[in-house]
Amino acid sequence: MDRPKTQLDRVFVRPQYALHYRRAPRVAWTSGARADYAALFLLAGRLPGSVDGAEFELDEDGALLLDPGAAAAARGRQAEYLSLTLAPAFVLDAAARTGLVGAGAGVQFRSRVVREDPRLSRLARDLAAELAQSEAGQEQVVAALMEQLVVHLLRRHSNVRRSEELELSRVGLVDRRIRRAIELMHAHLDRELPLEEIAAAAFLSPFHFARLFKKLTGASPHAYLATLRVTRAQALLAETDLSVSEVSARVGYGTPSHFTKAFRQATGLTPRAYRAALVRP
Repeated sequence: MDRPKTQLDRVFVRPQYALHYRRAPRVAWTSGARADYAALFLLAGRLPGSVDGAEFELDEDGALLLDPGAAAAARGRQAEYLSLTLAPAFVLDAAARTGLVGAGAGVQFRSRVVREDPRLSRLARDLAAELAQSEAGQEQVVAALMEQLVVHLLRRHSNVRRSEELELSRVGLVDRRIRRAIELMHAHLDRELPLEEIAAAAFLSPFHFARLFKKLTGASPHAYLATLRVTRAQALLAETDLSVSEVSARVGYGTPSHFTKAFRQATGLTPRAYRAALVRP
């Protein structure tokens, strides 16, 4: 495949999943610790990076699979990729419908880096091709491909895990020891949240809460909160006509410039570029 020379971004956002297809001379991809599952499929080029402090390198048709709580970043030149996030409820519903899990169980990827899986790479390429062009029936085709991709991930790259500490709540699959704190974050993304207030929701001292939170999620409370704010901003940009300033205020940033900088660091796009790249139904 020829290496990409011109930049193209296409973003497809639905409540259960979000996809970003990108080809560019230079790419910088990040995925902060979050409640969702995430995946990166490299379609062309080479991407070195790190996940939770461990280095990795993706070659063409390789994939990076991340469980909730994992954080990763990658940079490269002349690359083309498809990244996606999957709501835990969507993954667990697919697992239940295929008979892979029962009540009280969760799903965990067997390995983070997939070197070779022809069917997985083919599904990723089909999704990228569908996003790169706008044709009738796109919504239905993307939905069908996503169902196939998730089932394939469950069959070939996932294990069932059982834990008394994990709960599927309205904010995703979370550890019950910090569930109240994460619910507080979701409910108050529009204002400043001191560590003391977040820790109090979990009935812990700030010191012990910060240590437990980092251990369970892989991120500090405020890094996790920043990721939640970007995720909410993505939804607002996709689902509403609010201005960038209004979105900025709703996700707790004091100034639009601060919000734009944080959003670009997290997604590789400014809020306006992200909205322009959206694939509309």
